[in-house]
Order: sequence, then structure tokens, then C-alpha cells
Amino acid sequence: MPSGTSRRRALANPDAADGKTIMQLSQDQLEQFDTEGWVFLPDVFRQEEMDVLSGELPTIFAMDREEVWRESNGEAVRTAFAAHYYNEAFRRLGHHPRLVGPVMQLLDGPVYMHQYKINGKAAFDGDVWQWHQDYGTWARDDKMPEARAMNIALFIDEVTEFNGPLYLIPRSHRGGVIEAGHDLETTSYPLWTLDKETVARLADQGGIIAPKGKPGSVLLFHSNLVHASAPNISPWGRVIVYLSLCHVDNHIRQFKRAEWIAHRDFTPIEPLDDDCLLELARENAAAAE
Repeated sequence: MPSGTSRRRALANPDAADGKTIMQLSQDQLEQFDTEGWVFLPDVFRQEEMDVLSGELPTIFAMDREEVWRESNGEAVRTAFAAHYYNEAFRRLGHHPRLVGPVMQLLDGPVYMHQYKINGKAAFDGDVWQWHQDYGTWARDDKMPEARAMNIALFIDEVTEFNGPLYLIPRSHRGGVIEAGHDLETTSYPLWTLDKETVARLADQGGIIAPKGKPGSVLLFHSNLVHASAPNISPWGRVIVYLSLCHVDNHIRQFKRAEWIAHRDFTPIEPLDDDCLLELARENAAAAE
């Protein structure tokens, strides 16, 4: 990660030439990210914008395609990869200035889409995501050189203490990449996971938090931050979209995984206009008349 000083300079006058507004983090938020490894931002998106996205989910989750990964029961959707390739609303979301802007600020430059996931946590059937670091996987499987990549997550549904919120261990990013084992059995998705002793030690040091919030809330977290989520045994499902963005100079060097899991297009993301989702809603309404 670049220094706090260089990040504060980044995008000081974002896209002034074309008049676009790109969201930026405050100094306090930048410092929290450095120290704690995460920042939570409530009410970033309006309900009208969330309606555009949530309205697309039944179609995406019903698709019979390899990018739509299901739980071990073969029914509930665990994650829909690369929806920006085959859905216009989620393509626009991947270019949204309220998501791309803060990451460009934190990573101090242009970014590309390393991975795009719509993670479901279906009522009763949403399975566990074991304790892990995302950069640990990106380094081992994709040969990403450094942890100059991160996640920004958008709550499509309300996330509560009951429906499988994300667990984070604050400050666990500061120890770098941690030894992990490749778990091929616990769930339908292979994952590099941490052992119980390591998780217990880190939790004793930093505690565990579970950010909760309404649709439209945004969570940013460092790619080395240790995180997990429990199974959802409640009657309330939830969906979170994760954009994993990487500095263009830090692109992956190994292409072992499918392209729709670890993308190979390193073109810098160009943010769209701030109202791009509402504009899509207007276009859809006009087409339906």
C-alpha cells in the first residue's frame, strides 16, 4: 500500500475535465483503513438504485452457466461470478464512481477488475465461508505480486446478525500473508483457509466485528484482512456484491484459474456518471412503454 500522504493526494481533483463526481474517503476513514483494515459506509446508494440491482438477481440466479456457482445442495446460489460480463446493471455497477473512486484513492492509481462476485447467503441454505485472506489466494493461485488490491462490497439486502454477516478480524492485515491450507471439502468452493489456532490468536489480539447495515451500505476491506461468514440458518437471505479491484501495475502473472474467476483484462476502469444506475432504470422504463 502507498503511504497515507500519497493517498491523500490521489484524485484530489477527480475527473475535473469531464465534470464527473468520484467519491473520496475522508482523512479519518483513510486512517481507519490503514490501522484497522476496513471501513464501513452506510447509505452510499439510494433505494431506487438498489431496486435496479435486486431486480436483476432472479434472472442471474436462475441462469444455467458455469459462472453461477451453487451450494453443495445443488440449488442455492453461493456466488455468481463475473456478472458484469452478462448483465448491464452489474456492468454499470462495476464502473460506479462511488465504488471505484475510493479504491483508486486507497491504491493510489488506476485499477482493473480482478474478480467480480455476487455472493448469496440463501435463507436456511447459505453455507459457511471459512476463515481466509483473499490476497493469500490471489498470490498462490494467480501470482499477484503484492497486496495492492482490495475488496469493496455493496449490501444488496439488509445484513443483520442473523443472516450470515461477514466476520472481520480488525488489524489482521498487518501481519502479511499467513500460512494456509487448501480446503477442497468443506463447501462446494475450494478455498485457502487458516487453521483454528491462528484464527484464535488473531481474534484474541483484534477481536471480531460483523458489519451490519441496510441495502446500499458499502464495506471496504484490505486484501490481507482475515474474514469469514457463518452459515445462514435464518429464514432471511441476503446478497452482497464484491468487487475485487487491483492496481493495474500489480496485475496477475499466472492464468491457472478460469478467466471468469481471475480476470485477464487489465484495462483501467473508467468510472461512469454517478447516476448511471438511475439512467438505466429510466431507459428500461422507456423501453417498456
